[in-house]
Amino acid sequence: PIIETQAGDISAYVPTNVISITDGQIFLETDLFYQGIRPAISAGLSVSRVGGAAQTKAVKSVGGNLKLGLSQFRELAAFAQFGSDLDEATKSQIDRGQRLTELFKQPQYLPMGIWEQYVSVHAVTSGAFDKVPVESIKEAQSAVLARLWKDHKDAMRTLNKGDASVTFFQPSICSWL
Repeated sequence: PIIETQAGDISAYVPTNVISITDGQIFLETDLFYQGIRPAISAGLSVSRVGGAAQTKAVKSVGGNLKLGLSQFRELAAFAQFGSDLDEATKSQIDRGQRLTELFKQPQYLPMGIWEQYVSVHAVTSGAFDKVPVESIKEAQSAVLARLWKDHKDAMRTLNKGDASVTFFQPSICSWL
């Protein structure tokens, strides 16, 4: 079912009843939509009771802390707007969150394979893209994916099957980035 909330209030009678009988919900935010983030999914409010059971080992390994990380990033980014002096760790977390948010902007009708999702998220969360300017993150992602597909096609195909051991790929991908 699709529910429209009034002013984003999911605690109203109808939304809470629908939430209680479904296996989760995707909460879309107009603010994220107007920022160009599509799909405009709120990581903090969206829930899945199936979630991890439907994910491959690779996606689960890099995606485990994404929800928490994105929620923390959005809170820190909102706090940083007040012009506060931020320590280096907080600045680093905001920078990484900006890169991850930019990375998640995906054109319509261009789905990514499992290996592309894994490599892209791993590149940001491992710090391999820390020196890449936020506005250049999509170009860096495209270049890395093209190079990995060209140089390590068999490994990427194995990773795409989803049943491969991720512990084998993490050190290799770190060195390939």
